[in-house]
Amino acid sequence: MSVNPMTYEAQFFGFTPQTCMLRIYIAFQDYLFEVMQAVEQVILKKLESLPGCDISPVQIRKCTEQFLCIMKGRFDNLFGKMEKLFLQMILHIPPNILLPEDKSQEMHPCSEEEFQLLQKEIEQLQGKYKAELCTKQALLAELEEQKITQAKLRQTLALFDELENIGRDHGTSDFRESLVFLAQNSRKLQNIRDNVEMEGKKLKIS
Repeated sequence: MSVNPMTYEAQFFGFTPQTCMLRIYIAFQDYLFEVMQAVEQVILKKLESLPGCDISPVQIRKCTEQFLCIMKGRFDNLFGKMEKLFLQMILHIPPNILLPEDKSQEMHPCSEEEFQLLQKEIEQLQGKYKAELCTKQALLAELEEQKITQAKLRQTLALFDELENIGRDHGTSDFRESLVFLAQNSRKLQNIRDNVEMEGKKLKIS
């Protein structure tokens, strides 16, 4: 089989010419094997009807296989010529033929330098796109963090509102003053606790 990739032909036909020829080869080869099996069965039936025939089925099979090898050799030789004809003439697209989707290249040709510049421009645009994509992902992550922070802030404000309502229910008009008063009392209690702990340690030592 041919090793030429024939990519342009594959683009036009929708399949590689080599694959097409391989399938034809396999189909013909399978048909040849089936024909030889049918011929062998006919020969065996004819021999059964002949009286005193000393030819065994094993001998018939051996002769059939030998004949099959000869036929396969002839077939491979003919198929090689047919493959060459198909790949060089029938399934071959001449160099001066362009596919419809490649007509734009003929109408707007570009030099090697222009092509390299376009390649560099494409790479730059891809780099900018990736950078913008990373920036977008970072902004989305920051936005998500802001949403979480806002939710926590709303919970804190709701807690303060609830404490202020409780203070009003118990006769405290200003929640901030109550909070300062609680903080001062908390510090006093902490100082008293520290003094008690110090006195306890002194007593243990004595």
